[in-house]
Amino acid sequence: MAQVSEEISSKPHPRCITDFEVSRVAWMNRSNIIYAGRDKWTVDPRVIMLDNTAATEYSVKILRVDVHDEGPYICTVMVNWKPLSYRVNLIVQVPARIANVSADIAVNEGSNITLMCLAVGRPEPTILWKHSVARGRNKLISEGEYIEITAITKEQSGVYECSANNDVSAPDVRTVLVTVNYPPYILNARSTGAPVGHKGILQCEASAMPVADFEWYKEDRRLFNGLNGVKIETKGKQSKLVFFNVSEEDYGNYTCVALNTMGHTNASIILYGPGAVHDVNRALSLSPHSLRLLLTVTLLGLFKF
Repeated sequence: MAQVSEEISSKPHPRCITDFEVSRVAWMNRSNIIYAGRDKWTVDPRVIMLDNTAATEYSVKILRVDVHDEGPYICTVMVNWKPLSYRVNLIVQVPARIANVSADIAVNEGSNITLMCLAVGRPEPTILWKHSVARGRNKLISEGEYIEITAITKEQSGVYECSANNDVSAPDVRTVLVTVNYPPYILNARSTGAPVGHKGILQCEASAMPVADFEWYKEDRRLFNGLNGVKIETKGKQSKLVFFNVSEEDYGNYTCVALNTMGHTNASIILYGPGAVHDVNRALSLSPHSLRLLLTVTLLGLFKF
């Protein structure tokens, strides 16, 4: 028996064409007869004979094809009482689909994590992992179902994108949000000057996850919102200590404390008056006028002895 074979994957339409006078013809799927002549043997309603074809074409069509239809299809014809076999191998392609992916996760800095992305499809999909970095850009970091991150840092937090692709259709994409908890650290804390009777503002900014709470102190005394003429305004990672009417008693050293469940940190900030010498170490220095007053008081004290 002569045989001819080919593979089809784009359409479930096995075709059997001959230029000879055919006395008998049949389509088989493996060992099962689908059609014998024009008589349908299969009970599958999805398999139909194509009627609007050339006289030399004997074709069947499979509707709503699925993976179970994959395999060899054989068209056998009798030409001048000699059998001729035409073999078609049907390959069913299935778009890539992500079947299981890790849920969003929150971990402490320094932890080890594993992210999972499982996909199905025919042919087998390729899985790529990308990490969203600054300005909306994605950085390719790994290929495969799993990605392992050891001793994770806060810079590795963010959105991780898993894409599964087998070139059958558009890639299937899922995302995993990774939150990394870490203790606060001060981003910005600047001393500032304000004249008596004017408004003064001390600012403190801290990065932390979870977002930090703020506390303000003058020396060892904690300050509260609305007391002693000050207002505490906290929004996100920034806190402000607002003096609506600065007095001499307000000048001095203040401490901003940023804290969350991971830890705490603090910064020293100075509110100083006009003419005060303010060094880069945020230490409060006396103005020349205040220095003269201090010397006078000191000398008077010495003369008493």
